[in-house]
Amino acid sequence: MTTDIMQIIQDQEVQQIESDLVGQETGSQYLSFVVGDEEFSVSILKVQEIRAWEEPTYLPNSPAYVKGVLNLRGTIVPVMDLRKRFHFKQYRYDTTTVIIILKNQYEDKDCLMGCVVDGVSDVFNLDESTICDVPEYGCDIDSDFTSGIMTVDDHAVTLLNLDNLLNLDLIDHPYSGTGARNV
Repeated sequence: MTTDIMQIIQDQEVQQIESDLVGQETGSQYLSFVVGDEEFSVSILKVQEIRAWEEPTYLPNSPAYVKGVLNLRGTIVPVMDLRKRFHFKQYRYDTTTVIIILKNQYEDKDCLMGCVVDGVSDVFNLDESTICDVPEYGCDIDSDFTSGIMTVDDHAVTLLNLDNLLNLDLIDHPYSGTGARNV
């Protein structure tokens, strides 16, 4: 009899653990990272890999926020410093600085872009219906790079719009294409 009760308790514990795991897997997964004193996030499905900081090969005549290129197992990947892209004042490179390799579509091609950030924070699950729209500012603040605001552990995290952030036509560079504009 005692064995039967123990088996029932164990079965209930296993069911509860499985239920908890299923509950945790609802929603989408996001990677959060720090740039300056701000926290940003991207869909984990857009992350190819995270690399320790290494100095990219310099590209002449590139915008100041394009640090250069990396050779990623035979693929040349441009590297953008998000601190400079977002006009943060401090540009330090230390042991927590990483390059997040992001993948995106550009003109029906898979493209990779490295983004220098101050550090990776967390991977979390979030129901997409809880993401708030970016507020309308009614002024010249550029919200092209943001898709929404999410609340994680009682603080706001900005969800980046990778379609715009990694769009080569939005990079202010004379060789970026005919649709280049200042952002």
